[in-house]
Order: sequence, then structure tokens, then C-alpha cells
Amino acid sequence: MKLVKLSIVAAATCLLATSAHALKSEDRTVKGNYQVEYTKAPGAVNSIQEMFTEGEVYGRLRSNMFWWDWDNENNAVQDNNMWGLGGSLVYKTGFFHGLGATVGFYGTIPMHPDNTLATPGTNYGKAGKDTYHTRPDGTEGAMGNFAEAYLEYKTGKTNVKVGRQGIDSMMLATNDTKMIPNTFEAAVIENKDIPNTSIRAGYIMAQKLRDHQSFHSLIAFNNDTSKVYGNDDSGVHKGLKNTAIRAKGADIDPEMVLITAQNTSIPNLKLNAEYVGLNDFFSTAIAEANYKIKLNDAWTLTPGIRYLKQMDDGAGKIGGASLAGTVTAANAASKGYTTGDSVDGSIIMARLVAASGPLELSAGYSKISDDADIIAPWRGFPTGGYTRSMAQVDWIANTKNWAVKAVYDFGKAGMVPGFKVAADYENMNFDDAKAATSGFTDRDIFHVDMWKTFKEVPNTEFKFRFATIDADPAVGATVDYNSYNEYRFEINYLF
Repeated sequence: MKLVKLSIVAAATCLLATSAHALKSEDRTVKGNYQVEYTKAPGAVNSIQEMFTEGEVYGRLRSNMFWWDWDNENNAVQDNNMWGLGGSLVYKTGFFHGLGATVGFYGTIPMHPDNTLATPGTNYGKAGKDTYHTRPDGTEGAMGNFAEAYLEYKTGKTNVKVGRQGIDSMMLATNDTKMIPNTFEAAVIENKDIPNTSIRAGYIMAQKLRDHQSFHSLIAFNNDTSKVYGNDDSGVHKGLKNTAIRAKGADIDPEMVLITAQNTSIPNLKLNAEYVGLNDFFSTAIAEANYKIKLNDAWTLTPGIRYLKQMDDGAGKIGGASLAGTVTAANAASKGYTTGDSVDGSIIMARLVAASGPLELSAGYSKISDDADIIAPWRGFPTGGYTRSMAQVDWIANTKNWAVKAVYDFGKAGMVPGFKVAADYENMNFDDAKAATSGFTDRDIFHVDMWKTFKEVPNTEFKFRFATIDADPAVGATVDYNSYNEYRFEINYLF
């Protein structure tokens, strides 16, 4: 059956090819991860009035479709499909004496009968649920909010933003692959005065996930029946519930300190560092290095390494060592964890990237230490760029992952204008004892992305995504409820 579905995907690839990725307009570029880069933005003005009269409006319309086909169904997983129509209007003012502002309204409407995807308290939409707003009873509805609203100040090589904004780093991400971006209420300052160096510091107070209407705690998993007023992302620590946090006398709305740095002083060497800290919970430090080697006139080879260290500061005693929230000091040994009340942990990652013209090939490996699961509910993925494939969480303690990826730009090769394909394969090898606790099992993932733009349809991009997951049944189970096929189709239009 999977071979038949893979054939369908191959046929779809050929169909799209018969007609360079990067959706571009005269004022924006939408990257592969759907981060928006403003290539033409308002500049300096001479008065407060001109701040607004010389401002610019940026529009975007989106259609997003999802199909989920499970190998086996039960009360928790069922075949489903969904379709959302949405878009955004972003307004940027001019800059008067370096001061400007940005406001962005984002919305989405589910294009299917209400309450067909869920029963009260259960939503089968999984990844596609971000095309609508999850209501307290589990049903879906339209959503609209000002996900962005910030003041910005520029002086020299320093930039300051205060308010609702997207933040992109190794651990945090706008991650706008659905309909509404993941944004934060924060104050962020970035400086580039040091040659070949960028330093950024942020004080972050709240987060709004993509299917949420309001901003909420960065870390607290709301354990009431609705689950939609706290952090319920796929990488959330479910043991850090509101009730558990309060019981330990901690703050359910802790602020986050973010520090990032990048240096390119040594030719061909890129160094990155990041620190994320939540007082009374934990902190994470990351160091990364990538060095590009020119093999000949055509090929380059870039080895990279990343090390992540997670340090406990109270989160372990509140929620335990597992993201599932079921591991404590008393039961740690039986559930495969060495220490149940600490979130101390680490990841070591390595990769090789070979590139030549339109072709890029990469291979990556990641190993999570046999301690605690890694906490990362902010849409930046700890193993991103090394092993993680679409919609996967591969940073459970003592997990070993490897992945290969190929990207080919048919437009850059002069074969098919505006057509690009990326395919990856990941093998995830979980610790069986921890898999019995987390619900994750060993699996193989094959994932394909395809982008197509047409000269006849300017400022518009079509994207097709497919993944097939061949997973082991849950530990001790005889029926596999973990394997599925997923299909996504998105249209983006900029105006």
C-alpha cells in the first residue's frame, strides 16, 4: 500500500514539473521555512506624519490543505482532512529619527463543516489543527489576531524591537508553515558593531502558538479540559502543568532570557552560540560550528557540529525528567530514566553538507544523552538541520537518529523554471524503556517537499508536502497505531 502511495507522490512530482524556489515579489522573499524577508521596506522620513503616509502595507493570501491517512485507527487517531483559507495584512511605518512600528493581523477560516474533526476534548487534526482555532470543547473555529505589534528603533548598527514579534534562533522560531506565525511578547536588541559579529539579547514574556488566539505562558502546560490556554505544542513538557508549578511555589508565567551570537571572522567558518534561560525551571546553552571546504570548482563540503546542554533549575522537581510528565524520582528506574527529578541533559549532533550548483546533499546524526528529555516548545527544533524530519520529535533521552537529505533546484539547473524538490529520510531509534513512557517508538520517515512558481501567475507559490511514517507499535502492543501517511498542499499569494 505504501508503494502505491509513493507512486502517487512520484506522479504528482512529474505533473508539477511539466509546467526557483523562493516565492519573491518586488518587496518580499518567502523562504523555504516561510520566514518572510522584507526586501523593500519603508526608510527614514522627515516628520511623524510621514511615518504613516510613507508606510507600506504587505498582504498575503493562503490556502492550506491537510490529509492524514493512518494505517490503523482507534479513539485517539483517525483519518481526517482539513482545509483553511487565511491571510495577513502587515503595516510598516517609516522611521522618524530611527523610530518606527509594525502591526500585523493574521486570520484563518476552516473550510469544512463545524465539529466534524473532533469529539469533545479530542481533536484528530494533529498537525493540521493550525488552520483553525481550537475551542475549549475540542471543536474548531475561525481565528484572527494581531500576532505582530511592535515598536522598532534603529541607530547605527543597533536594532531594538519591543512588543509582539517573531523571533528566530536555534530554539525559538516564527515557524510560519501553517496560517498564523508563532510569535512572542518580547524586547529584543541586536548589535553588529563588532566586525563580522552579530549579538542579540532578548527578554521574552509570553508566546502565542499558531492555533491560539491569545498569548500565554512560555512553559506551562495547561492541564484543564481545554488545553488551549497554555503551551500545548508537540514539544511541550506535560509535567510542567499549572497545578504542579503552583504546588512548588513557582511562577506559571516565567520570563525568558535569550542571548544569541554569530561570528564569521575566520574565512569559511561560521560560529553560533545561544543561551535560553527560564528562572526556577531550566536553562539551555548551544554551541555550533560549520566550516565550508572548497573541494574543486564545482563542489563544496561543509562539516558541522552542534552541542546542546540543558541544565536543571527546578523543572525536574516540578514535572520530572520526561516530556510525558509521568516520570518521578520514585518511578524513574522502572521507566528507564536514571534520575527522575532532574532535566539535566544534552545532545551531540554532526552533519556533512555537499553542494554543487543546483544540488545539495547532506547526512546528519544526533545522539541525546541518557538523562532527561530535551524541552523545546517554542517551535525552534534542537535537532533542526541535522536530523529532524517534518512533524517529528526526536530529542527524547537516549534516542539515536540519523538522516540523509537531497535538494535539487530544477530552476537553477535551467531545466524547469521555478521548480525545486527536497527529500529526506530519517531513522529514529528510541530507548525501548523510555518509549514505553513517552509513547514514541522506533520509526522510519520519508518526507518530500516540492515548490513551484509560474511566470504566468506572479507572486504565487504552490507547495506540496508528503511524509510516510513506518513506526513500530507501542511497547507491549500488538496493533500499530503510530504509522501514517500525511499529505499537505499550500498556495501562497503575495500582494
